[in-house]
Amino acid sequence: MAGVSEERLTQVIDRFEETEARMSVATEPTEIVQLSKDHAELKLVADKARELRDARAGLAEADAILADKNSDPDMKELAQEEREELKDRVPELEQEMQLLLLPKDEDDEANAMLEVRAGTGGDEAALFAGDLFRMYQRYAQLQGWSLDIESMAEGDAGGYKEIIASVNGRGVFGKLKFESGVHRVQRVPKTESGGRIHTSAASVAVLPAPEEVNIEVRMEDVRIDTMRASGAGGQHVNTTDSAVRMIHLPTGITVVSTEKSQHQNRARAMEMLKIRLYEKERAEKDAAMAADRKSQVGSGDRSEKIRTYNFPENRVSDHRIKLTLYKLEQILSGDALNEVIDSLITEDQAARLAAMEEA
Repeated sequence: MAGVSEERLTQVIDRFEETEARMSVATEPTEIVQLSKDHAELKLVADKARELRDARAGLAEADAILADKNSDPDMKELAQEEREELKDRVPELEQEMQLLLLPKDEDDEANAMLEVRAGTGGDEAALFAGDLFRMYQRYAQLQGWSLDIESMAEGDAGGYKEIIASVNGRGVFGKLKFESGVHRVQRVPKTESGGRIHTSAASVAVLPAPEEVNIEVRMEDVRIDTMRASGAGGQHVNTTDSAVRMIHLPTGITVVSTEKSQHQNRARAMEMLKIRLYEKERAEKDAAMAADRKSQVGSGDRSEKIRTYNFPENRVSDHRIKLTLYKLEQILSGDALNEVIDSLITEDQAARLAAMEEA
């Protein structure tokens, strides 16, 4: 692996110090907020750059002492110990620095919309969709994120035909983005008395929801319908037509908001519409860069079968990175989902590093 140049390390440190200097004199609230975000992101990289630079200097100094025939024997002994420590540490720091310098997905720090829908398998698919949603609910809780249900349609035997939630917190999309796709379950259904193993599926979509979505929506391109909001089981939760459905005529994208206030629903529906249009734009950019997908773990294609949960074997397999873990219950409960997600992130980073070296 090619090392990070001294010039690049200096650039990183200089940029961080420049940001610190600007923070000390900034007076505009918006500038202060942006500089604070930049400072938080750059500090980790600058600290690592300094650590790598110091380790390289220490290794070079130790080598110089060992090569000098006139060096004091005690100094040589200390230099040898230093060299033994640093010869392995420097390559580790090089790799850590390379990862920190990888181009970032601008949406990795964004909040996200999480959508889980039952696929093939009837009632069992809806039950599995419910299992998946609770897995993400628990994972979000462990990450310190907030998760709020936006809309849901319950299955006849339990679970969900569809459930949509907003997930808010630091780095949500960066953690969840590889979850988009088809999830498959193999088990004896709760609705099956014959004891046969069935295969069912549910689809997951994770959409980035940045705080500011720079998408312009012309109101003449939107049709707004009002209707009566329904709760669990279909009962009406109020007696007024407060729910709002927005249809974006040029794309056919439809969103529904079912809060109690029609005013709130209009604002929320517009926010959700912008998120979906943003995702559409993002997907089109991904399609244009399809040739580079070989360096990515997954494209986020919602029709791609990404993972199998096999109950008889207590096995979870992620097909994209050929990862198999025999701890289905812990993963589906959300407690060990981080093992899968962290492996996906690591694999993606390694693939992008390899692609950079080949370029």
